[in-house]
Amino acid sequence: MLSKETISIIKSTVPVLEVHGTKITTRFYQLLFERHPELLNIFNHANQKHGRQQTALANSVYAAALHIDRLEEIIPIVKKIGHKHRSLGVKAEHYPIVGETLLDAMVEVLGDAATDEILAAWGEAYGVIANAFIGVEKEMYEEAENQAGGWADFREFVVAKKVVESDVITSFYLQPYDGGKIAEFKAGQYVTIKVKPRDSEYTHLRQYSLSDASGKNYYRISVKHENDGVVSSYLHEKVVEGDKVELTAPAGDFVLNTDSEKPVVLIGGGVGVTPMLSMLNTLVEVQPEREVIFIHAAENGAVQAFGKHVEELAGANRQVKNYVVYANPTEADVERGAFDLKGLIDLKWLKAAAGDVAAEADFYFCGPIPFMRVMKQYLAEMGVSDERVYYEFFGPAASLDAVVEAK
Repeated sequence: MLSKETISIIKSTVPVLEVHGTKITTRFYQLLFERHPELLNIFNHANQKHGRQQTALANSVYAAALHIDRLEEIIPIVKKIGHKHRSLGVKAEHYPIVGETLLDAMVEVLGDAATDEILAAWGEAYGVIANAFIGVEKEMYEEAENQAGGWADFREFVVAKKVVESDVITSFYLQPYDGGKIAEFKAGQYVTIKVKPRDSEYTHLRQYSLSDASGKNYYRISVKHENDGVVSSYLHEKVVEGDKVELTAPAGDFVLNTDSEKPVVLIGGGVGVTPMLSMLNTLVEVQPEREVIFIHAAENGAVQAFGKHVEELAGANRQVKNYVVYANPTEADVERGAFDLKGLIDLKWLKAAAGDVAAEADFYFCGPIPFMRVMKQYLAEMGVSDERVYYEFFGPAASLDAVVEAK
């Protein structure tokens, strides 16, 4: 437990963190990699380059300071981050390194404002927060290893099949190299894949949503080829069937609630359709009477993945309604009548698509951050309570509410 004095000091730093948080975390990562370059084998270099990791950490530090007298309120955040840490292989021994470096970054950025009193309070608070993470993650590591078909850390898998799904998305069917069983997973979860391109000094880790239902003898990930994506380019251009990659066991708390019988609305933007597809396939297999509305927004038919599969599922399962939205349909799309809406999803259209189920349905969505901000805003305007809204970020978590409120 933290003393009242420590809590008071930490809360007094909230305005400073609001202004200087990202500067502190940016310097933190610079120091961290200078002192411990081996950690570049864990961190996503692209997120570092684009500042997403720095912003996410700044938001976490700010939230910890804001809620330091009510730490139980950040436990859901701890668990969400814990899933990512376990999936990446973050261990207890990393936390003292992070704590020391974070305090040094505060000193460099804040200068004389970082008094001995403030640093001592933050050191004490960091210890409490770090122990919360370590405890949560210890349980997650044990669960991942001890479950049926589970394993610790990374395990070798073989690319059993590589399937082109669209001009930009390819699926990889991954089976364990040792021929053993693989762990079940919940629809919406992801795996971390580790690769080391020949021209790279470091290994690279990426988390990809599983795009099929559980219970198969493979895991499937469906990867968009990003122009500047080290891992996606390597997977698309270099990896062939028969090659080996390494995976951690499935993780993530963005999961389909199969204990509920409420209608479900699944909304995917671009490659954000992958966890939605896992949920759809799962619903058809294990809850065939549950009403599902599936909405996929894509640029056009050339880049849309799994369109035919979803269309066939909807045709064979009357409880599934399928809607396709193309921002810029091709001539071929127009000729085929392959979409339900041209342009971007708007509030009026979403209300009509959700129909009568909007009043009781659970809504799940995933896609680019601007897409998700708009979806969250629309659902709020439709009167959908937060308890019925679920979404997933690809990469470090950002804030949807902050931007919506700032408009």
